[in-house]
Amino acid sequence: MADKLIIVESPAKANTIKKFLGGSTKVVASMGHIRDLPKSKLGVDCEKNFEPEYINIRGKGDLIKALKKDAKDAKKVYLATDPDREGEAIAWHLAYILGIPENSICRVTFNEITKNTVQEAVKNPRKIDINLVNAQQARRVLDRIVGYKISPVLWKKVRRGLSAGRVQSVAVKMIVDREEEIEKFIPEEYWNLYATLLDEKSEKSFVSKLYGKNNKKLEIHSKEEIDNILKDLKGAKYIVEEIKKNQKKRTPAPPFTTSTMQQEASRKLKFTLKKTMSIAQGLYEGVKIPEKGSVGLITYMRTDSTRISEVARAAAKKHIIEKYGEAYYENRYYKTKNDAQDAHEAIRPTYIELTPEKIKDSLTSDQYKLYNLIYNRFIASQMSQAVYDTVAVDIKANSYNFKANGQTLKFKGFMVLYVETLDNEKEEENVQIPELEEKQELKKQKLDSKQSFTEPPPRYTEASLVKALEEKGIGRPSTYSPTITTILERRYIEKSQKQLIPTDLGKIVNKLLIENFSDVINIEFTADMEEKFDNIAEGNQEWKKVIKEFYTPFKEVVEKVDKELEHVELQEEVSDVPCDKCGRMMVIKYGRYGKFLACPGYPECKNAKPLVTTIEEPCPKCGGKIQVRKTKKRRNYYICENNPKSCDYISWNKPGQEEKEKTKTKAKTNTNAKTTTKRKTTKKK
Repeated sequence: MADKLIIVESPAKANTIKKFLGGSTKVVASMGHIRDLPKSKLGVDCEKNFEPEYINIRGKGDLIKALKKDAKDAKKVYLATDPDREGEAIAWHLAYILGIPENSICRVTFNEITKNTVQEAVKNPRKIDINLVNAQQARRVLDRIVGYKISPVLWKKVRRGLSAGRVQSVAVKMIVDREEEIEKFIPEEYWNLYATLLDEKSEKSFVSKLYGKNNKKLEIHSKEEIDNILKDLKGAKYIVEEIKKNQKKRTPAPPFTTSTMQQEASRKLKFTLKKTMSIAQGLYEGVKIPEKGSVGLITYMRTDSTRISEVARAAAKKHIIEKYGEAYYENRYYKTKNDAQDAHEAIRPTYIELTPEKIKDSLTSDQYKLYNLIYNRFIASQMSQAVYDTVAVDIKANSYNFKANGQTLKFKGFMVLYVETLDNEKEEENVQIPELEEKQELKKQKLDSKQSFTEPPPRYTEASLVKALEEKGIGRPSTYSPTITTILERRYIEKSQKQLIPTDLGKIVNKLLIENFSDVINIEFTADMEEKFDNIAEGNQEWKKVIKEFYTPFKEVVEKVDKELEHVELQEEVSDVPCDKCGRMMVIKYGRYGKFLACPGYPECKNAKPLVTTIEEPCPKCGGKIQVRKTKKRRNYYICENNPKSCDYISWNKPGQEEKEKTKTKAKTNTNAKTTTKRKTTKKK
């Protein structure tokens, strides 16, 4: 008989904490949730104050029997599931199954799986926090009501099997809205003019950019304008008007939250959100290290706080001073956002002495990459700023103003270890400008004009969508990964070269939801509900009251929409392809894998075939039409309509792009060759 029984969620976590506790303590895993709402029906009694109907999850019968037996044999049972709302709810369900009284002192939580933390947590158990449980119940019940009430509308009007989610539908809407912005975008022409100037004293040249005329900013929109400026600059003297020297400092990024970890792993490691969270879970629960056994390497990975403990801060200080020196250390505190829950620390390594290189052989390749990212980000967050010497030069040529900016990295600081990657950010370069004097004349070497066009906003990537969801207050750390994974699996969106693009199915579903449920499928409502869940977690709102306030008007909307759409059929798009069985013009339908052609005479005529999309560019080999097809993994490829009969053309690249790719490669090769020649010449000198 065990003195203590500790129940955690996973076997890996059980193995890690087992070694920290005495031999009379048994540690077992619940394997996640053991009770949930039934899948076959709503499972919420809306007429009886929204009472949830929980059932034991199918397939967990034997596990529940084993847990009951272990609990009966133990003198004391502790529930040590994850330290968040989901973990609190799992503990609450376990207590119900095992007959543990609600007020029992049985709940144990730890933010990191280290010996001291685990032992301290077991010495200081508490009651199950019913407010956290209720916040999780409120989210679960609300999402169940929205999904189970709206989805049937999609079944009737689009096709069976579709589903609508409260947060997922808002994410789809954001992606569809962005796509519409891109489609409506009209590019505008603009020009830049660059002057390459020589300082004859140092024999060094640098590039300056036309900024304005008569000290007023100048915008150039046509070739004609640029030609007139070039005429005005003929024979002009380029005089240094003003030189400003300064210092610029760059501060390290804070240690990771769930959101920033997901974003950075996406940008730097090309990991999907799902992969990042799976690997992080493994690092938190424990990895086998020689002579140490199973070790939890990072703190809890679902957090929106940048706070770190004083113990971790002291360990980071010691490591930085020993490895880099006093000049590289700076004690830093980061401000956590106002709406952050701050229940846990930021994501950081649990043992500073276990550097990524030291334990590399014990980790998989992906575990090493993510641990290295987390470790370096945390250490860098406690390091000193990087310092740049900057120079800004204003140059006058007739009435035109040119500007040149240079910077030199004076002190690397945290950048010796880690630099955060940001979307669409150019890496900071050392751009050097020679020592100049005011009023000196510079020799013009050449003028280069460059035509450009304004670009539409970029499509979302997983990283930028997470950032946008977080900024708008939609979802919480634990919801970002399942939200994006779900809408990808439902094929409402697809991924192409990291970009998230709405499918035709996603656009249709979004249109139907926005037209009929705009009060629910919108950013403001979704963010407002997150705030209410937070209030419930803090004990400031009653969860069933929150659901009731939502449900009363929502029920009326659903009934109204159902009635209005009863006799409305979605307009089917008629193609120009006749049915080869009955002659009717086939219509475009939407299936699980996108568009296809179907005979409108169904069920008398059941003819259906793939919808072939073509592009305007002809086949470069035979001049035939080029068809766009997709692989099983949804990647586009291009094939001649005559393949394989009389033409063998097939390519990953769109016809016309191939020449561009060849030109790019050739240009790159020539540039590299010139650089190599230049280096050789310099060496000879």
